[in-house]
Amino acid sequence: MQFSAALTRQFARSRTKGRASRGIKPRFAPYLFLAPNLIIFGIFVIFPALYNFYLSLYRGSSMSLSDMTFVGMQNYQQLFQREDLFWRAVSNTLVFVAGDVVATVLLSLAIAMMLNRRLRFRAFFRSAFFYPVLLSPVVVALIWKWILQYQYGALNAMLTQIGLQKIPWLLNSHWAMTWTIGINIWSSVGFYSLILIAGLQSIPSVLYEAASIDGASSREQFFGITLPMLMPTMLVVVILSLIRAFQSFDLIYVLTNGGPGTSTLLLVQYIFRNAFEFHQFGLAAAASFMLAVVLLILTGAQLFLGRRVNDAS
Repeated sequence: MQFSAALTRQFARSRTKGRASRGIKPRFAPYLFLAPNLIIFGIFVIFPALYNFYLSLYRGSSMSLSDMTFVGMQNYQQLFQREDLFWRAVSNTLVFVAGDVVATVLLSLAIAMMLNRRLRFRAFFRSAFFYPVLLSPVVVALIWKWILQYQYGALNAMLTQIGLQKIPWLLNSHWAMTWTIGINIWSSVGFYSLILIAGLQSIPSVLYEAASIDGASSREQFFGITLPMLMPTMLVVVILSLIRAFQSFDLIYVLTNGGPGTSTLLLVQYIFRNAFEFHQFGLAAAASFMLAVVLLILTGAQLFLGRRVNDAS
């Protein structure tokens, strides 16, 4: 009996100690798992962003602060008041973002609706639409630059074969912006279509069956079931395409280099030119910090609107 009582007390103490240890571990375990990512995020995102703002308060042709002059907010004042090229880049960026995002969302929705049906070779078509996403933007730009080249381009060669005149696709400001938007859409629409297909497949089929029994047409089912149920996924596509459009650089840099003139000069390329061609690092840092604020606002809008949509649904 004494042995049994001692064993019982020992077991009770071990259970109490186990509970205490288990009570301590869960409090620190999430932070331990998050620590590596937070450290990397701080080193490669937070610290560069803070240093970028600090650099925007200086002016000079060197990235070393010892060779630069502190000017406070003068770089921001120059951007807003005296930098015409900056506002040209902003207007081009707004045109590019508006055309790219609207067309991307509509095309992605149409492609997702089409590829969500029971079609022959559906897997092949899904792969075909997604394939451009796997290509490097530089490769995409070089391929399309060869196609649209004025003198020996494939598209102008086809036009001359049917008796039409050659068109300077990338030498005309309106055509250059149109093709820049179109090629950017072509290279990314498959990714967003895949996201929308996943959203469509998450909609319960019983809703469509019930609507069909009630006599609802395909149009009524789309606006009454598909679109409301797909709205959270659509919101993700809109925000992701917005962020991607604001950050577009490599494809446009290779395809048009901001030309002809400054007709396709976007904000990211303006930052690149000021930093690495004109060596105005403070001005480039100010413009990039403003772009970072815009992207931060878009990310916050995604989180806020996502919660509103989820709460409403």
